[in-house]
Amino acid sequence: MDPMPTEREARLTTRLLEQRGAFLRFLVARIGSAAAEDILQSCYLKLIEKGPQLQKDESVVSWFYTVLRHATVDYYRRNATRDRAHEHFAAEAPVSYETELKANICQCLPGVLETLKPEYRKALQAVDVDGRSVTEYANSEGTTPNNVGVRLHRARKAAAKRLTQVCGACAKHKCLDCTCRKSAV
Repeated sequence: MDPMPTEREARLTTRLLEQRGAFLRFLVARIGSAAAEDILQSCYLKLIEKGPQLQKDESVVSWFYTVLRHATVDYYRRNATRDRAHEHFAAEAPVSYETELKANICQCLPGVLETLKPEYRKALQAVDVDGRSVTEYANSEGTTPNNVGVRLHRARKAAAKRLTQVCGACAKHKCLDCTCRKSAV
């Protein structure tokens, strides 16, 4: 069980808690509001750890501002390191996410699409494969976006059912790690 704080420690803590608004404004001005509260709380934890070591009661507020400045520098240092790591990873990535995703999608899908009703196949090809918008496709077909939405829903459901029949467990896991061979559809 933690020992009770001394009268001096309680007085210092109260003094710093009274300054909470000023401390928070100090941090928000330097790092924005998103991380300011978290940093302030971590600095209060440092106060609890180091409070008994403080020599002068009068300097506790200035000491705490120093702690806040150091925490701000650490915050920016961590973010810069993270950003450099992300840039390094992105530079080393041989292919884009979309290229990798397309490469990992089940190879049975084109064959399965051929077994669907022509209007389903055409809608899936235009919207999901070619990337056209539902509205654009609806206008080209002389129908409403709502009608195309319903058609796409039914087409996706039919394609998923057929993929499950052809590929089994692979399709149940959304074919993102396809283990089936190019099957005969």
